[in-house]
Amino acid sequence: MECLEDESCGRRLHMTFTRCCSCESLKKRLPFLQWLPRYSLQWLQLDLIAGLTVGLTVVPQALAYAEVAGLPVQFGLYSSFVGCFIYCFLGTSKDVTLGPTAIMSLLVFVYTLGDLSLAILLAFLSGCIQLAMGLLNFGFLLDFISYPVIKAFTSAAAVTIAFSQVKNLLGLQNIPRQFILQVYQTFRELPSTRPGDAILGILCIAILLALKWMKDHTSRPYRSMSICHRICYLIVWIMTTARNALVVVGAGLVAYSFHVMGSQPFILTGKTAKGLPQFQLPPFSEITPNGTRTFSEMVQVIGSGLLIIPLMGLLESVAIARAFGFTNILGSFLSSYPVTGSFGRTALNSQTGVCTPAGGVITGLLVLLSLGYLTPAFYFLPKAALAAVIICAVAPMFDLTICKTMWKVKKLDLIPFFVTFLLSFWEIQYGILAGAFVSIIILCYPIARPEIKVSDMDGLVLTPMSGLSFPVMEFLKDKIYEKTLTVSPPRSVTLDFTHVNVIDYTVAVGMADLLSEFKAQGVCLSFSALQPHLLRMLSSSDLLGLQNLHSLKTADPVFAQDSEDESTQPLLHNGIVSLP
Repeated sequence: MECLEDESCGRRLHMTFTRCCSCESLKKRLPFLQWLPRYSLQWLQLDLIAGLTVGLTVVPQALAYAEVAGLPVQFGLYSSFVGCFIYCFLGTSKDVTLGPTAIMSLLVFVYTLGDLSLAILLAFLSGCIQLAMGLLNFGFLLDFISYPVIKAFTSAAAVTIAFSQVKNLLGLQNIPRQFILQVYQTFRELPSTRPGDAILGILCIAILLALKWMKDHTSRPYRSMSICHRICYLIVWIMTTARNALVVVGAGLVAYSFHVMGSQPFILTGKTAKGLPQFQLPPFSEITPNGTRTFSEMVQVIGSGLLIIPLMGLLESVAIARAFGFTNILGSFLSSYPVTGSFGRTALNSQTGVCTPAGGVITGLLVLLSLGYLTPAFYFLPKAALAAVIICAVAPMFDLTICKTMWKVKKLDLIPFFVTFLLSFWEIQYGILAGAFVSIIILCYPIARPEIKVSDMDGLVLTPMSGLSFPVMEFLKDKIYEKTLTVSPPRSVTLDFTHVNVIDYTVAVGMADLLSEFKAQGVCLSFSALQPHLLRMLSSSDLLGLQNLHSLKTADPVFAQDSEDESTQPLLHNGIVSLP
């Protein structure tokens, strides 16, 4: 009876433990279950403030970033709300906001050239790739993109994006999108500058910079301050935080005033599609003037964008790859182009005191309200004002001060930095690929050419200072030949493997070849301080004739082996293996 009761109690404990494990697993997969039960009214107030603040930044930036992507402005808003809702359920950080960014918009234009069907399909395929990377833990691939490469890429992208908006800032027409041609044609067309656009654009930049300066230099109110001071601080805080929306709305009102008076000195955004996007499948084919383009042809046109855009989208955080993947997949059904985490809006979200990812829901609702009721007003938005918003948004991304730090820390890092920075002006996608390639070469060089110390006090000893992999074999052979077999008379040598904790098949075969050559020359090649796991591996492989070494107690400082024919067996004394 007692046994039955014990067994029943054990089953109950096991079931309770299983339920707890299942609950924890579910919370890990759906992070909103961790904070939702503890949600309070105070959190709601702070999330509401943060959501509205970020929303007032998202709307004007989304309109501007669609221009960078070469798409109608409403598609910037279509791309801005899906991530807000998805991340509320799958997000692990309260601060991160998903949506269109300047760099992602630039990359979308590079690979789609403003083709709407390609942009939406790219969002779907990027989401699938990001989701697969998250599920298969392929985030380690991003570890091979070094920080200097990322900084060089973002700095070059900032210059490219900012200069691409000069044409809108000055009201210039027929300017190509390729950077070098763009610079040439922009300076050539300067006499055609429209005064109205130029004055408005420069004025908008000046206002944005002034408001940013005010925000950076306005101290927080103290409790001892009067109500008037607190109200003044609140007004300044709202104006400086929502400066993008303030400038765009103000410019739109100015343009509308000129329209009412019967003149229009600005180039306007023009007619914008009304309402919310339709829920429909991403385009897996499209009709072009040259006929129907199939799915495989569309994929071929996108090309390397299927690698670059998913990777760039995950640079902020691989840990939330699932959120990025779901956002891009679902967003493609709502006419979104690829999105990622925004560093600027994430910082703003944190500064405004957001408590949970629910703040993104408020931002998403504000974007939906804009799509539902404000799209007719977008007609009067001057392109010069949107250009000013973009230029001021990307300007902080340009940072060459890192070069000074790299010069002090490791001068070699300047090579991938400048390779990335300069090539990005030719083709932005080639810049980051070339920079990553150069970084990998710099990373692999010490593996192929490790430091080898030479000692010739009590006999010739060569000591590799790191593990030995296949790229090093020819270099190691040349080093051994130089010191032993090419001299007269040939010399014996000991390889000290104190610092070697890994070798591969190529190295083992190379060592076997060396043993044969040394034996033919009548000299000895010895191995000192072989680690136990290397001894076991070499003995089991029989490449060096060490087939019986697995029976040795390799943990002992002095090794010995019994053999019927000692002339045919390897000798292993005091940690040294040699073949007579």
